[in-house]
Amino acid sequence: MRMARYVIYKETLIDYHEHIWTFVGSFTGIALIGFLNSHLLDASDSLFLVGSFGATSVLIYGVINSPLAQPRNLIGGHVLSAVIGVTVSMLIREVWLAAAVAVSLSIVIMQITKTLHPPGGATALIAIIGSDKIKSLGYFYVLSPILSGVMILLVVALIFNNMTPNRSYPKNKHWFKIWRRKYR
Repeated sequence: MRMARYVIYKETLIDYHEHIWTFVGSFTGIALIGFLNSHLLDASDSLFLVGSFGATSVLIYGVINSPLAQPRNLIGGHVLSAVIGVTVSMLIREVWLAAAVAVSLSIVIMQITKTLHPPGGATALIAIIGSDKIKSLGYFYVLSPILSGVMILLVVALIFNNMTPNRSYPKNKHWFKIWRRKYR
């Protein structure tokens, strides 16, 4: 019990400035997607505001050092899961079965490709249970709203998570050095 109290207490001791930056980043990312949604679609459609983006925001603005929140996982997890969700939706008409196959297959593919991002499971599920508008997109669902939304969230995370000396995103910036060395 003493250990549990210590762990819970330690986990809640976060600098209040962290909470502010988490809020500002998440607010900006989701608001930007919502703003684009409201100007590109009818008020009744919320195509760009995909539910899994809320869970993504928790990771990339609230737990920025988590391996699950890193750009590779963010982009790869959502995109692979979206492709799997759309494919399964086209192949299996029984919703309960398609949902189970899409989510489970997404998890395994993300594990294999080292792009595990928990909201990716929801992205695959949305391709199965989403509105007729989402289902009618087919593979365009992968590009928009998923890839375009993920890129907006990533750019906002890169900006707001690096505005103070206490926050640094992504966790390992060595990928940028490798890219610079290789392609310059």
